[in-house]
Amino acid sequence: MGSDPDRVEPRHFAFLGLLTLLNVLNFVDRQLLASFANFVIPDLGLTNAQFGLLTGFNFLIFYAAMGLFAGALADRAHRPRLIAAGIALWSALTAVSGAARSFFTLALPRMFIGVGESVLTPSSMSLLSDRFPPRLLGFAAGAYYMGVPIGVAVSLLITGYLGPELGWRKCFALLGAIGIGLAALMVFIPETPRRHVPAAGAPKPSFRNAIGTLFTALNASPALVLTMAGGIALHFILGAATFDQLWYVQERGFERAEVARWTGWIGLVGGVLGNLVGGLGSDWWLRRTGTGRPMFLFWVSLLLAPLGFVYRLVPGDSPWFWIGLFSGYVQLGAIYGPTFSTVQELVPPQIRATVVAFFILVLNLIGLGIGITVGGFVLDALIARGVHEPYTKTLVAFTALSTTALPLFWLAGKRFVADRDRLYGTLGASAP
Repeated sequence: MGSDPDRVEPRHFAFLGLLTLLNVLNFVDRQLLASFANFVIPDLGLTNAQFGLLTGFNFLIFYAAMGLFAGALADRAHRPRLIAAGIALWSALTAVSGAARSFFTLALPRMFIGVGESVLTPSSMSLLSDRFPPRLLGFAAGAYYMGVPIGVAVSLLITGYLGPELGWRKCFALLGAIGIGLAALMVFIPETPRRHVPAAGAPKPSFRNAIGTLFTALNASPALVLTMAGGIALHFILGAATFDQLWYVQERGFERAEVARWTGWIGLVGGVLGNLVGGLGSDWWLRRTGTGRPMFLFWVSLLLAPLGFVYRLVPGDSPWFWIGLFSGYVQLGAIYGPTFSTVQELVPPQIRATVVAFFILVLNLIGLGIGITVGGFVLDALIARGVHEPYTKTLVAFTALSTTALPLFWLAGKRFVADRDRLYGTLGASAP
């Protein structure tokens, strides 16, 4: 790492690029089923509730629960090889899922895809915190989390361009083959020396000790809990947005491949812009204002919230529809850099991967799980009652629910500096 702890070598940026590419693959793999909703649902004869289970709890329970074990393992094991094993597992099962002929034959591989994908982010965020100093951690986390909007966008572009030509099954097989190749590459990546752990006076923790330290940190830091709660709230609408492609076609009158292409390109540009705003902007905000990165997210979310409601209520040919669509992807991109860097800065260094895994667990089980799975059951209930525009009403309701993130981020931003200084005081070091 060199004698200067704040020095960032060019190879670290290259490594960040590799991890970002893997996260793109991760989210293409995860999102492809939702992007192909208008192809898969009629092919397999699924209800909205069944589709919600496939993209919601059926996947998320295994992803989130195993992620906690993966995070604790990443605090002890060779992280690049752990990532390689996870990629190989999820990629092989993605290829297998392309052969599904019913809800049940698709549900089984989707469960274990979640196990494989649970490894990547806790290990990656832990690696990045060991390669980048705190002043650049928001940038590094934001760059890594470009994988979310880029992955979502690429999955839509695959649907729009390759779906009509190859079909959804061959696209799943192709994605699996690409993943196997990248898994083989990760086997040869060396481990990164762990930053700050010796200074903290803590050896590699056991799983029980890591979980105990995590809950001690949660109890000691209101800013940490509030940041996580704000992230959960924003994920209610991100989960319900799994049904966006169905909404575009059934209630806004778009053709299924065409709208996948349009939303893919808009999502790519808006999401990348959002990640740059969230990562670089929150680093600047923290340096200049003396309040935490969640306060930056408060102002970004407050600015964009009205567009989220307008977007859901106007017709598809309105300029406000496209402005709202773009702003939604900007907000999606802006979330992850500030929240994940904040979460890592408010816990002891030796459990960083564990706390990332716990954050992913609650984001998925509570935020996405409710948004996707409950959203599917609500849709079927509204459709059964003959309610006009059931997709619009469901999505507006979850948009409103997500605005509860605003006061949570405001409070977290006010508490951040005091909680961070208290943590580093207990470690016998000055806060960065």
